Amino acid sequence: MWQKFEKTIPVIAILCVMALVQIQAEAQSGAPTLQEQLAAQYKLVKMGSDTSGYSVVEEGTLLALQKGGVMGVPYSDKTSLTNKYENGTVHGPNAAMTEAKKHLLGHFSQTQSEGQTTHLLKKGDKVYPTKIDVKLDKDLVVLGIVACDTCNNTDPPIWAKANVEFQFPKGSLAKASAGDVEDTIGQLLAISDDSQQQAQGGDQQGGQQEGGQQQQGQQQGGGQQQQAEAEPQTIQMGMTADQVQAAMGKPTKMVNLGPKQIYVYKDLKVTFLNGKVVDVQ
Repeated sequence: MWQKFEKTIPVIAILCVMALVQIQAEAQSGAPTLQEQLAAQYKLVKMGSDTSGYSVVEEGTLLALQKGGVMGVPYSDKTSLTNKYENGTVHGPNAAMTEAKKHLLGHFSQTQSEGQTTHLLKKGDKVYPTKIDVKLDKDLVVLGIVACDTCNNTDPPIWAKANVEFQFPKGSLAKASAGDVEDTIGQLLAISDDSQQQAQGGDQQGGQQEGGQQQQGQQQGGGQQQQAEAEPQTIQMGMTADQVQAAMGKPTKMVNLGPKQIYVYKDLKVTFLNGKVVDVQ
């Protein structure tokens, strides 16, 4: 009996190795993570400073606050206040923490303006994302933001910054799609029309030749588009741009944001990250 068991050990070892190799291959070729998909959707702003103070070095995705109540501090501050968004409601930073912070940083100020270290963002204010952090174990998505003072006509500019924690129901974030998470974020921080116009304008300015090729491709592929509309087509996560075009035809608009690309069809928007489909809206 032992001899029979001894003969099966090499077979079991081989099967284990094959299973590990398969798992590793699947992990390497798997779909982008939620963190990667959100990073593709929200371009982070780059801030810089000189003798005149802080300013935007490279613009990010412009967001518009849909609700007021988010409290921030000047960008020059070494710390940030954390706000929470849960069940459609904005919860500001802990009042005691805020008062302690104001006391610590403003107690020795000579003027009221110097003592004011917090700034309450209101509905309609424009902001840029500064960081994105997905915490699956806590069902949290943390979005760092900084106010666009030039957009909000804030004078003198302070570039108020804050962190916003988007709290999801327990155990739901690991199962949520990027589109679901973006919808929740959009309840408070919606992508601004100004940002979309800037992206489209930059694409048109840098891609006039590409636009001509698109127009020619649309004329040549008119029959292909009609066929795509006549027969239901399926777009799946991980498909390449060529596979999507083979199914749907040439898009009416293409937005190129480096590793992120967006194909816009008549009733559909397909988002690619590193050449593969990560979101369909």
